[in-house]
Amino acid sequence: MGQPLTSQTQVTDHGGGVRSIRVPIPDNPLGHTLVHLLDTDSGPVLVDTGWDDPASWSTLTAGLAACGTSVDAVHGVVITHHHPDHHGLSGRVREASGAWIAMHAADTDVVRRTRENRPERWYAYMAAKLAAAGAPDDLVAPLRAARDAGRSAGVPGLRPALPDREIVPGDLLPLAGRRLRAIWTPGHTPGHVCLHLEEAHPAGLPGHGRLFSGDHLLPGITPHIGLYEDPDDSSAVPDPLGDYLDSLERVGRLGPAEILPAHQHAFTDAPARVRALLDHHESRLTHLHALLATPLTPWQLAERMEWNRPWTEIPFASRTIAVSEAEAHLRRLVKLGRAEAVPGSEPVTYRAVE
Repeated sequence: MGQPLTSQTQVTDHGGGVRSIRVPIPDNPLGHTLVHLLDTDSGPVLVDTGWDDPASWSTLTAGLAACGTSVDAVHGVVITHHHPDHHGLSGRVREASGAWIAMHAADTDVVRRTRENRPERWYAYMAAKLAAAGAPDDLVAPLRAARDAGRSAGVPGLRPALPDREIVPGDLLPLAGRRLRAIWTPGHTPGHVCLHLEEAHPAGLPGHGRLFSGDHLLPGITPHIGLYEDPDDSSAVPDPLGDYLDSLERVGRLGPAEILPAHQHAFTDAPARVRALLDHHESRLTHLHALLATPLTPWQLAERMEWNRPWTEIPFASRTIAVSEAEAHLRRLVKLGRAEAVPGSEPVTYRAVE
């Protein structure tokens, strides 16, 4: 689906004034972010921008030139979610063009906290979270040392651009000549949005328009579902996996003709992909419930979960992400009444409830 314009800039024309640019992500197996360019009567609008890196910036600007425009002509930037491979270059685009940046309020709150907290606060929070999850002391120690030293090295996106417009779920974005509606799809992040282009598919495919799906719905990858919590607010107990499963079903019912994701490639049959993801998470929850026949900490549970490679081959930084995903699934099991914390355990362990 879509026609490549040039091999050098990796630009694809999806028809109907929609193109995508493959912007590289440095040192990441995902390879690239698909930054989408949407023509409007007020000028080009970007859906996501890519990672803040010189090579990524060069690719983005070259891609815009291949589309017959330039970065200084960009009218606006719509961000599906705050992760640096999507939001990283937003500030630089705004500096070059004066474009507005729009994001859901929940993710804007994450960006604001990231900007306001000092690096040592982030290290302290991560060290405390991993210790509470039962991580080995030798893996928590470097975070504590970094906290004490106040280092910022190794923490990406400490100064992401602060959006200046809010994406309101259910509303049409104010894009001249286009109908782009925001669909709130929390789970991957608390403020993740998909964007429904409510216009007939240019190739006449059956279905309801096209969907810019960000990381919510990808053709061959299961998005990471972890915990996003405010370090200064322990009262909130979110259920990100439950949120994700609910929003998956909403997208499935929407029935778009084509999905334009932020990674891999465009695809059709959203309901089938939604069903596959729902089945995946139900299978994983069932597997975790069986593992919890013996009480386990979140770290121990993550060690026993099935990943795309053996646990011993997963780098430390990726293990922290894996533990966050284990905790999100644990929280879902607890909410469903299928697991519970063992009273008095330190660090806390969880067990299955039959």
